[in-house]
Amino acid sequence: MPSLSAPARLGAYTAGLAGLFAVAFGAGHLAGPVAPPPAPAHADMRPHAAGLPAGLQIAEDGYTLVPLVSELRDEFRFRVDGPDGRPVTAYTTAHGKELHLIVVRRDLTGFRHLHPVRDASGVWSAPVPLAGAGPYRAFADFVPAGRAEGLTLGADVDAPGDYRPVPLPAPARTASVDGYTVTLTGDLHPGAASPLALRVERGGAPVTDLEPYLGAYGHLVALRQGDLAYLHVHPEAGAAGPEVGFTAEVPSPGRYRLYLDFQHGGTVHTAEFTAEAR
Repeated sequence: MPSLSAPARLGAYTAGLAGLFAVAFGAGHLAGPVAPPPAPAHADMRPHAAGLPAGLQIAEDGYTLVPLVSELRDEFRFRVDGPDGRPVTAYTTAHGKELHLIVVRRDLTGFRHLHPVRDASGVWSAPVPLAGAGPYRAFADFVPAGRAEGLTLGADVDAPGDYRPVPLPAPARTASVDGYTVTLTGDLHPGAASPLALRVERGGAPVTDLEPYLGAYGHLVALRQGDLAYLHVHPEAGAAGPEVGFTAEVPSPGRYRLYLDFQHGGTVHTAEFTAEAR
């Protein structure tokens, strides 16, 4: 068989590559694109993972939390888009407010329970006193009008600066805040209803004249260390102190940070605990 000249060999090689490319292109065309098309701006996230704790998703059942600031400085602005892709402007009042905003740093410091203001276009805004620079998680807790159940959506937002995380305090039964001592009784049991009681004292004397705050004598938020799974618990009916009772159900073993808001003397105070669920 006669040998090919250099130009002929080059031409044959090029033709071979072209043929391979054509075959590959045809196969790819038949199989469809490798990468999926980009998601629409307002994707319906249904169905979501069964049993997923609240606050871990930025979107659920077609509702999406949309931060309107790229950095957290002195104000947080956001909106909630509905299943139709439009900002939600109709809410059902729950515990005295249309929406509760919780902001906390990822190391579980700097907890803030805020009540933002909504304008006619559906944009919410609230000043946020920061505990320092670092990554924060913002939770919007709300009930859209016409929906029986509430939603808690979460989004990450950073406060610029030098972030120095604080270690989570060890589990403890007492916490001090603004001259008050709060004592926790009861234990967290994963996947089960766990009765808790928080007793408020001041100067060694029981406080028996707690004031209603958002229609209750106390509000309790629990956040799981690590992913900050969110649990908002409201109190059982009872007297105005010294004890406020709750029933909490945490989703898994591990450490949780508990934040109790109570009002006395016209001021809201927040007592914080670390608790172990096992």
